[in-house]
Amino acid sequence: MNQREIFAQRLKNARVMNGFSMDDLVKAMDGKVSKMAISKYERGELFPSSSVVIELSNSLRQPIDYFFRPFEVSIDSIRFRKHKSKLTIKQEKALKESISDLIERYISIEEICNATISFESPIESVVFAEEDVIAAVKRIRTEWNIGNDGIVGVIDFLENHGVKVLEITAPDSFDGLSSIVNDKYPVVVLNKSFSPERKRFTALHELGHLVLPFDSSIEEKQEEKLCNFFASEMLISEDIFKKEIGASRSDISYQELKALQLSYGISCDALMYKAKDCGIIRGQRYKSFCIQKRRSPSFKELIERSLYPEEESCRFSILVYRALSSELITVSKAATLLHQTVEQVRGDLALV
Repeated sequence: MNQREIFAQRLKNARVMNGFSMDDLVKAMDGKVSKMAISKYERGELFPSSSVVIELSNSLRQPIDYFFRPFEVSIDSIRFRKHKSKLTIKQEKALKESISDLIERYISIEEICNATISFESPIESVVFAEEDVIAAVKRIRTEWNIGNDGIVGVIDFLENHGVKVLEITAPDSFDGLSSIVNDKYPVVVLNKSFSPERKRFTALHELGHLVLPFDSSIEEKQEEKLCNFFASEMLISEDIFKKEIGASRSDISYQELKALQLSYGISCDALMYKAKDCGIIRGQRYKSFCIQKRRSPSFKELIERSLYPEEESCRFSILVYRALSSELITVSKAATLLHQTVEQVRGDLALV
């Protein structure tokens, strides 16, 4: 693609990323360009002046460099699973563009720092059912040297094994997604606003989609259930859970659940579901737990309270500042990669 074609596509992508129609963009620019002009820019029939490029950059909240950066990621490789996605088509398109932009910047800084971590799934056996998932979890824990302990930082754990974790601002209806981008880069995307427990569970659920070779007969709904089971087993295995809480119980106290939540970073809701799934409590007891949550707002608030320390994906920004402090990139380039101002980057650099 030549520069004009790149600009045309980047402009359209940035507009979609912001959820703007052409009319919305005209309004955001206070009518400084017409809808017809924007249409011609996006078709590559007209190239804007430098002053208009600056206006577009400000209105679309993208650095000028973005509009001229060659494409490195195929957006078609970013897919929302039909069963799970509750987003509108417009929301999906906007998120795809945001994710594509993040991945491109992540890949760029990895190459600059020579810090790409190769990813290889240790699971080879085809997955049909829960017993296969249990075997897969044991294999991962062995191959990736986790042991039987809780995973202190799930996001760091994934990134240390070659999975790029991206956190984005998204509607509550978006949990997360995973994809092998460009048939090369494993990516997990999380909703930044969720609690640590929910992000940890979602991240491992998405890891399940990346590492588990499901049999072709497995339908999408069943695959989702098995990935939930995978996430639960990764956070706390059935064997450890039964050692901690007992193999058979008629009731479980909140204080017991709270202790496990703090130790393993798994929510009380997920623990109660696991207790039912493992046969520790009966289905009727789990049903009464759900009813109590619906009827008692104070009980619901207690059960859903987040207790685990916040986790966030830091590797991308750490690599940017490593490159900056090593003089591999300029402050301006760092600001472009981080989508921050030069002043913000200088203030955060704090060389010691």
